[in-house]
Amino acid sequence: MNTHPKDERAPEQGQTEDVAVENGAETAQASGAAAVSEEDVLLRLAKENEDLKERALRLTAEMENLRKRTQRDVADARAYGIANFARDMLTVSDNLQRALQAVSEEDRAQADPGLKALVEGVEMTERAMLAALERHGVKRIDPQGEKFDPHFHQAMFEVPNPEVPNNTVVQVVQAGYVIGDRVLRPAMVGVAKGGSKGEAPADAPRAAGAENSTDAASGGAS
Repeated sequence: MNTHPKDERAPEQGQTEDVAVENGAETAQASGAAAVSEEDVLLRLAKENEDLKERALRLTAEMENLRKRTQRDVADARAYGIANFARDMLTVSDNLQRALQAVSEEDRAQADPGLKALVEGVEMTERAMLAALERHGVKRIDPQGEKFDPHFHQAMFEVPNPEVPNNTVVQVVQAGYVIGDRVLRPAMVGVAKGGSKGEAPADAPRAAGAENSTDAASGGAS
């Protein structure tokens, strides 16, 4: 009879130990889960950081490209902004030149002081106009004796001449002009035919292909 209370305490102690073991297992499991969760967070943050770095680098490169493109556009606007105006002024210069050519040297010699003053005034006006255009980057092309270049010249006709290399410019019908490194107006020329072909440029078209040379020159002017 005296052993009964002792027997009742033994199961209670065993139950306590079981509960302690279970609690320890749950704590260890919770700690492991927390560690795994923290590692996932760190990996996710590292990936987001890399993504932000890549976006920042792309944005920096795009801004640099935009800056360079803007600089080029500004430089082109400064260099070529007057191209259309300059082309119109060349038409005026051509008309002044035609007016001067209409007065022969003989007529000038016999002209009264009023006509001589008028001719001199037209000459001064033409020179001043061309000088002003040159100050803004417009330069004259006079390819007499040079090899035909379809980027700067427009072939109008061929001239039989075996004494010079084939496709040499032997006559300039109308002077050409460039603005910067672009063609403002191609020089209209006559080219030699019948000379040595060895010295002629490989891509020089014949007069029959003058339309092609016009297209090439127009492409350079655009």
